[in-house]
Amino acid sequence: MKSFTIVEINELLKGELVGTCDEQITGAEQLERATAQQITFIGSNKFAKLWEASKASVAIVDAKIKLEPGDNRALIRVKNADLAMATLLEALEPAPPVLEEDIHPTAVVHESVVLGKGCKIGAGCYVGKNVVLGDGVVLYPNVSIFDDSKIGHHTVVWSGTVIRERSEIGNHCIFHINVSIGADGFGYRPSDDGRGLVKIPHIGNVIIGNYVEIGANSCVDRGKFSATIIGDGCKIDNLVQIAHNCILGRSCIMAGHSGLAGSVTLGDGVIIGGSASIKDHTTINSGAVIGAGSGVMGDVDAGKTVLGYPATDARDMLKQWVALKRLSKN
Repeated sequence: MKSFTIVEINELLKGELVGTCDEQITGAEQLERATAQQITFIGSNKFAKLWEASKASVAIVDAKIKLEPGDNRALIRVKNADLAMATLLEALEPAPPVLEEDIHPTAVVHESVVLGKGCKIGAGCYVGKNVVLGDGVVLYPNVSIFDDSKIGHHTVVWSGTVIRERSEIGNHCIFHINVSIGADGFGYRPSDDGRGLVKIPHIGNVIIGNYVEIGANSCVDRGKFSATIIGDGCKIDNLVQIAHNCILGRSCIMAGHSGLAGSVTLGDGVIIGGSASIKDHTTINSGAVIGAGSGVMGDVDAGKTVLGYPATDARDMLKQWVALKRLSKN
């Protein structure tokens, strides 16, 4: 178990230490649940009132919050408590599971596969023809990588993930459990006789940039003609659907249960809230924010925040909700 003194933690965070505490810190926890051996954090005045009753010995606190440590307790004042806590959690994080063999005997690796230095391939994996794995790639048990795919260096792929043929994955990516990359897009048209549906083949691929993280059970479908593209630094939550020929710019965020229909384009830094749905052939321009549960039916301007179903300017939608609430009381 890792442990740190408050002085060591303060040095790591480059904060201002206020108060004293002789406890060894072995973990982190919410204010209400923390013990004397755990550190907590306070990012807004709303939670500052909970500090007095908390059993935590030390808290990381936004510098703007006025708070005193108390007896045998300490505060570490920082510019941004959320970012400081992220740094500390990285230091406290346990080591990941270790794959003791470079290639497990039960893995199936085609003879044409190109392996970089330090690759690890776990039990039950399948790596197909002409796949290229960069240095330090880790495939945990039961991952499937199909023909002609390329995975950049130090990418980690967790169990159950399937990467279909011709996919191109960047460096330092993380794919969590049961991610699907490159499945067929959802495309059908009524048959001439009107008695069935004709499947439209999707012959494109998926291209994913560097430092992309995709959460468990999320899907990125292949393009119909060219590629579905996920830009550098995008972070995709669990249970997210990205349909064929979507293009995401840099550092976009999609929260759980959100989805993009076919050929949606996101600019850089777009944020999409949980359970939001985006209509096909829609463009969400850079810096826009889509509120949770919203249904976007048309293009969204850069930097704009929209909300509701159908989504509209967030301020206008909030006014509508207030008006409806007033009407219901009459």
